[in-house]
Amino acid sequence: MAGYAALLFHLHNIQISNGQYYVAQAESQFAAQNSLKAIRGLIYFTDKNGNRTPAAANKDFIEIYAVPKAIPDPAEAANAIAPVLQESTQVLYKKFSKPDDEYELLEKKASAATVKDIKDIGLEGIYSMRTTERYYPFGSLAAHLLGYVGPNSEDNDLSGRYGLENFYETRLAGEPGEMRANRLVPPQAGRDLQITLDSNIQMEAARILEQLIKKYSAKGGTVIVQEPRTGKILAMESRPHYDPNLYSESPIGDFLNPTVQKVYEPGSVFKVLTMAAGIDTGKISPDTTFYDSGSLVLNGKTIRNWDLQAYGTVTMTNVIEKSLNTGAAFAQRQTGDKVFADYVDRFGFGEKTGVDLPGELAGDLRTIGPGAQPVEFATASFGQGVAVTPLQLINAIAVIANGGELMRPYVNAELAPERIRRVISPGTAAQVTAMMVSAVDKAEIAKVSGYTLAGKTGTAQVPDLKYGGYKDAYINTYVGFGPTTDPRFIILIKLDEPAGAPLAGQTVVPAFRELAQFMLNYYNIPPDRIGE
Repeated sequence: MAGYAALLFHLHNIQISNGQYYVAQAESQFAAQNSLKAIRGLIYFTDKNGNRTPAAANKDFIEIYAVPKAIPDPAEAANAIAPVLQESTQVLYKKFSKPDDEYELLEKKASAATVKDIKDIGLEGIYSMRTTERYYPFGSLAAHLLGYVGPNSEDNDLSGRYGLENFYETRLAGEPGEMRANRLVPPQAGRDLQITLDSNIQMEAARILEQLIKKYSAKGGTVIVQEPRTGKILAMESRPHYDPNLYSESPIGDFLNPTVQKVYEPGSVFKVLTMAAGIDTGKISPDTTFYDSGSLVLNGKTIRNWDLQAYGTVTMTNVIEKSLNTGAAFAQRQTGDKVFADYVDRFGFGEKTGVDLPGELAGDLRTIGPGAQPVEFATASFGQGVAVTPLQLINAIAVIANGGELMRPYVNAELAPERIRRVISPGTAAQVTAMMVSAVDKAEIAKVSGYTLAGKTGTAQVPDLKYGGYKDAYINTYVGFGPTTDPRFIILIKLDEPAGAPLAGQTVVPAFRELAQFMLNYYNIPPDRIGE
């Protein structure tokens, strides 16, 4: 009886007499932790006039937490608030029953209504406090590029995960404060980051991509808009995506940025680079002719045109206009295997672009490496068998728009344009541009009245990584730039596995035209074709 009396006295002492002490102790610990946190730097979109719009901000939220030591009856408390928090009674009871626990998070970003309902119940040991958390005002817009802030695997502390939040973690996070010999060393706030993405262009790109995927029931897609003269990224949007405010609700695979962390076979877009290599070496010209029989046999394998047609005598410009696989293979053979492979390297494939984003891949050019067969070089000439990232591809085509110079793509607006190397001569770039303009004018789908636009389609089969060969599925790509007299933008639109396998001319080309028209209007670019 004496022992039970002592236990009851001790229980009364913990829950009644010293209950407020434990509450005060827990709250003081949380307050101290918050006072030592550094304010995270913001990330801003930048529009054409230099105006900034927050893309990643800090926002005050209300956190609901429990101090189990101060809860008189764990079962009663669990039953009372389970419906409000939409949590199971068993889970809450387990949290509340820890005898020496001074903190259990119940809801990190609670609504005002939830907080009111909890207060109205009036339970001891259940409290709320204001906390500052990362907030993304535009939701899922540019999510792959931005990343999110969440617990890391090392110490479960919050840090940047994926995207810019991860790449610029040190800059954005700042330095937390600390206690040294009973002296508080205040935290140092993180530095803001202004990026090159224009929210207006980004939103238009996202809208067009969303409509495109919905219309063709595609598995995903990507849009990149870049400034060819500088390498500045103006928009970067992909699907499937996620909301960084609710990242825990999405699968991990959706966090990867498809523009730099996934590769694919680009298809016929590659033909303009094959032509550039041949023209730059003097082996061919836009007017060089060859006889197209509709097929080509190399190493016992037959290469055919996409439409299974033969076109007879055609020029290299016709090859680009009609997107002939046999013509691209002819141009590659005239150039030579080693020289062709060297040009592919010089265009930036097989190496990282150096963009300031984490996890960038270098692509895969093993099929045209040492010991490669002639048929492998031939298929590479029209973009099959080589794997590239979408950013590598748009950056390579930007060489043609930029008079032959390869630029480093970048997102941080503080960075200066960086020239990597000259790839082709200005004369070659001008000739290939004219070939691409002719392709746009003849097909007319991408044409915008009054402007010279250059572009090239690509419809590539999807490799079957399990059984080898290719699936009966396709990826459509279009890359185009303009106006060609003074290129202000270059656009890549990629659509993954649209239902029914339509050609790129039906899907991504009209989408390019729509986005190009927006860019021309947004920048108020005057027509460079008078009289149209």
